Amino acid sequence: MLGKYIAENKSTVRAAAKYFGISKSTVHKDVSDRLRIDDPELYARVKEILEINKQERHIRGGLATKRKYEAMTHRKKGRFYG
Repeated sequence: MLGKYIAENKSTVRAAAKYFGISKSTVHKDVSDRLRIDDPELYARVKEILEINKQERHIRGGLATKRKYEAMTHRKKGRFYG
């Protein structure tokens, strides 16, 4: 189920863990070890998606940091001029 979910939704490990109510470690273990044996074709698709997510991770982190500092700047301006 986990591999299918990730493949169909192009999900991240974190999103899949949240959806199924399990840890990221469990997701990673299931799709990297168990899925490789149970369904090699699905494993290949999931691995490709997770590699893309891994490559994009630094971009998402940078955007989150940008939003954080923009919000902090906005709050500071409100305090002094509001």
